[in-house]
Amino acid sequence: MRRRLLLLAPIAVAAWLLPYGLGGYTMHVVDVAVIFAVLAIGLGLTMGVAGQINLAQVAFFGIGAYTVAILTSRTGLGFWPAAVLAILASIAAGLLVGIPALRMQSHYLGIVTLGLALGFINWVTNAGIAGRAEGISDIPVPPLFGIDLSSGYLYYYLELAVFALVLVFALFVTRSPLGRRLRAMRDDDLAAGALGAEIPLLRMTAFVLSGLYGGVAGVLYAGLIRFVAPETFNIGNMFLLLAMVIIGGRASIVGCVIGALGLAFVREALLDVSAFAQLGYGIVVVLVVVFFPKGLAGLPAQVFRRKTGERPRLSPFVPYDEVPPADARSVLEIDQVTKRFKGLVALQDVSLSVPARQIRGIVGPNGSGKTTLFNVISGFYTATAGRVRLDGASVGGLAPYRLSLKGVARTFQNLRLFEDLTVRDNILVALDRTRTSWIWRYLALPWAVSRYERSLRGRADEVLHRFGLTEFADAIPRSLPYGIQRRVEIARAMASLPSLLLLDEPAAGLNGDEVGRLAEIVRSIRDSGVTVVVIEHNMGLVMSLCDHVTVLSGGRVIADGPPDEVAVDPRVVEAYLGDSMAAPTEREAEHEHADR
Repeated sequence: MRRRLLLLAPIAVAAWLLPYGLGGYTMHVVDVAVIFAVLAIGLGLTMGVAGQINLAQVAFFGIGAYTVAILTSRTGLGFWPAAVLAILASIAAGLLVGIPALRMQSHYLGIVTLGLALGFINWVTNAGIAGRAEGISDIPVPPLFGIDLSSGYLYYYLELAVFALVLVFALFVTRSPLGRRLRAMRDDDLAAGALGAEIPLLRMTAFVLSGLYGGVAGVLYAGLIRFVAPETFNIGNMFLLLAMVIIGGRASIVGCVIGALGLAFVREALLDVSAFAQLGYGIVVVLVVVFFPKGLAGLPAQVFRRKTGERPRLSPFVPYDEVPPADARSVLEIDQVTKRFKGLVALQDVSLSVPARQIRGIVGPNGSGKTTLFNVISGFYTATAGRVRLDGASVGGLAPYRLSLKGVARTFQNLRLFEDLTVRDNILVALDRTRTSWIWRYLALPWAVSRYERSLRGRADEVLHRFGLTEFADAIPRSLPYGIQRRVEIARAMASLPSLLLLDEPAAGLNGDEVGRLAEIVRSIRDSGVTVVVIEHNMGLVMSLCDHVTVLSGGRVIADGPPDEVAVDPRVVEAYLGDSMAAPTEREAEHEHADR
């Protein structure tokens, strides 16, 4: 922290003294560049941090500017009351634009947001209240304690104060539990949902932040230029803003600022060859994406790679404290569950009951419906028929995050760690159980959020220590050996303090020693009072670890009982050695479901 303050101090002094060495026109260019930096921060939060494609940022910018212009020039409202309403209007527009993100992602979302931006441009070009193509020119000078803000020099200091506030807030959000969840959603929204992240709300939050920053930038622009017209908010400027964020580094707020300021000055230098400038921006964006995917912000780390010191080591697992057995209640009950994907029946009338503190094995050949069953239990699929009960309460149809809050945690057949978050951050995502009501604290009570973050980090260190991962805390998961990644995923699942843990092929890809340590961990988890259901193909592990085994074949339960009895059941032997292996795989069923 002290090093960062020492670095920021000369930058702050230079920014404060900047107007003293600039001419009037150059000062105007700097003022506009600062406004684009505010816009870029908002786009960086949406696209880089939250992973939501947003081509409507320039529309939020225009809504903020036009609202101020219309309210001050048409109704006589004061500049600052109009500014507050303008920011609220931009936030409302963010909510509206964010609605499609609840149903679509990827390039489809980009097309929709671009269409909404084009709709705004068409409206201001043709609406009489917006001045049509001529725009609105009689915006008053913002009053501020008698300071003459018609001067670009003095207006710069207002911009600088606002810019500092919005930058600090953006950095605060990205380093908070909210920002971590946004980044988790960006990396893997399915895994984030399974850990309790309210994905629909997070997507809307990303667009609200985008609208907030667009509105602030629009207010600053209206106060600076005191004239708004459609050409300022055209698609060309939207793609210029997109280039600023990509070149600077969309996942880095500081990188977005650097990209915005740098490209704003480059654009000014290329005014005489503006026809070729757009082509140049496009070429630079392509080169950055190909060779420097993290933009200018990631360039130092890519060029000056840290030398690896002593290789970190995996520490022994620290067993959980054993909890005395409680009543023999059923934690999970599956009652006649059927799941169909078009013409394929993945599950047919599956019923089972898992009592507390049991390790239940779910086995069967490929395509038998094991992972589909897990997806139904954890809320990724809704059963076509039948019921799922957790502690006696029906939970069918609940979203994954709601099931997580009710005590369901899971791992995945294919690792779903957040690859761009550290191991510690992966654990922190699971530890954070705050809900919607917490969002207002980021603006009103930031110190409470900071205090909560410190408590989370202390608990994360405890989880890392228990699972022997302390030396890997700051590592990126994809850089770790596969066996350690598997342990990280189990540690992350247990960080949410579940009552029911679903393990989907946890021994896949592990060597003999790692399988033995896995069995030790699972037994300790069971002894701590957690009910465990495990899908596994390693029959040696199943026979030695599980208290009870359920066998699926063709989507039906064909055997259910103690491991030694199930192993010799003729139907089980036939299922593993017969022709059922030719059945469609669950992965194919899932792809068919995704294509619907």
